[in-house]
Amino acid sequence: ILETDPDTGHRQMKFHPGPIFTNVLLADEINRTPPKTQSALLEAMQESKVTVSGKSLPISSPFFVVATQNPIEQEGTYPLPEAQLDRFMFSLNLTYPDKEDEEQIVAATTSNQAVKITPAFTRQELLDLQKLVRQCPVSPHVIEYAVTIARATRPMNAANDSLAKKYIEWGAGPRASQFLVLGAKARALLHGRPAPSTSDVRANAEAVFQHRIVRNYAAVADDITVSQILADILKTVKELDYT
Repeated sequence: ILETDPDTGHRQMKFHPGPIFTNVLLADEINRTPPKTQSALLEAMQESKVTVSGKSLPISSPFFVVATQNPIEQEGTYPLPEAQLDRFMFSLNLTYPDKEDEEQIVAATTSNQAVKITPAFTRQELLDLQKLVRQCPVSPHVIEYAVTIARATRPMNAANDSLAKKYIEWGAGPRASQFLVLGAKARALLHGRPAPSTSDVRANAEAVFQHRIVRNYAAVADDITVSQILADILKTVKELDYT
């Protein structure tokens, strides 16, 4: 920001940390941000740093981004490029809440109830949990299963009679395989198991691939969704039996 010293009248640029210098960043309606902002966010998500006037400023750990998009608004929006979408581990489609949940939402947001925020864990505890997920062992056949699924989304590797071969323009890259395994590790630990299985990989598959599979014109014309293509892939890719 260009500031003027009230005593001397000297003008100089002064850096003021923005909201991105945090641990949890909520980017509401991210598709409304212009490409320049999206590009800056891409650096922060990938490198955990911000570059200002040639100087790199680190973002403290843990750092992760939660973003929302409104699918029914198109005017004044900037679709996220595939390179930025790929930085997000999961993509979840949220539909209308059911009647009971909606009643609770309305009751909670229209009353004068004071909300007390109670921390669930400390910053260091979260860092320790992230480290624990990385340390969780995973069998080679689980890694092979995750990689095989990711490769099956690429038309050049898909079976000739599969939906992927017919309806996918671009498949998922290596990040999909990485996030399938990391998600499987986290899910196994949350369920009290010391190591993930192929079922943990399958459970995370739709959230991992939802935003990474680019459909072609034939899929749009035939109204074939990513979920349908992924279901066909999971049915085609057989699990290896390791005992």
